Amino acid sequence: MAGSLMGVAIRVENLTKFYGGPTGTKALEDVDIAIEDCEFISIIGPSGCGKSTLLRILAGLHGFDTGSAAMFDEGVDAPRDDVGVVFQTANLLPWLTVDKNLTLALEIRRGKAAAEAADVGAMVEMLNLKGFEDKYPHELSGGMKHRVAIGQALMQNPRVLLMDEPFGALDALTRDRLNIELLRLWQRDRKTVVLITHSISEAVLLSDRVLVLSERPGRLIADLKIDLPRPRDPSITRDMPAFGDHVVELSRIMGVV
Repeated sequence: MAGSLMGVAIRVENLTKFYGGPTGTKALEDVDIAIEDCEFISIIGPSGCGKSTLLRILAGLHGFDTGSAAMFDEGVDAPRDDVGVVFQTANLLPWLTVDKNLTLALEIRRGKAAAEAADVGAMVEMLNLKGFEDKYPHELSGGMKHRVAIGQALMQNPRVLLMDEPFGALDALTRDRLNIELLRLWQRDRKTVVLITHSISEAVLLSDRVLVLSERPGRLIADLKIDLPRPRDPSITRDMPAFGDHVVELSRIMGVV
C-alpha cells in the first residue's frame, strides 16, 4: 500500500450526515475510513449515495452530525490551506488567462505576493499547456480546462488533493488522456488523492484502494486493495489479468453483473 510508512492522512470514524436535521434525509451513515499519506484512493457508489457529500466534508465545506473527520490528526471543520479541491466543472474565470487562472486560488488563500512568486511556468510545463499561458478559457478545449483546474489546486502545493468526478463530463478519449496525466502527476509528487468517480475501470487504473459506498444512506460496504504494479501505463495495465479481475469484483459489489 502506498505511503504505508507515512502515517494516516485522513481518518473518518462513525460519521453520519443528515440533510435537513436529524429528521431529514440521511446522506451518510457510520462511515469509517482511514487513508494513508501518499495513497491514491477512489470512492465509487450509486448516484446519490453521498460520495460528493463525503468529499465536501473532507474539504471542510460541509459539516456533519455525528462521528469525526480528521486530517493529519486535526479535526476538519473548515477549508485547509494544505488541501486542494477539483470539482466536476472546471470553474475558470472567463476574463483571466491560463496563467492568471492557475494562480487564482493561491492568491485568494495566501495573497498576491504568493501568487506572483509562484513558478507558473513549471506548472504549465507539467500540465502540457506550454504555449497556452495567454489563452482565455473560451479558447481551450474541455480537457485543457480541466488540466488548468487541476493546476489551480496543485499550485497551492497541497498535501491532499480531493477530486469530485473531474472528468465525468468529458468524452472517452479526453478522459483517458487526463487519466494518464493524473497518473504521471501522482507518480511525480505522491500527493494523497481522493477521487470520486462513477467509472469502475478508472478507479482500478488509478488507485491503490477503491472504497465502495452503498445506496443512500451511504455506508462503506467494500475496501478493495488494487494489487497492480506502479508506475502504471494504461495500455499495459488494462491488459493485465488482475486488472480485469478487480473490475469484475467491483462490478459484482456494485450489482452491475
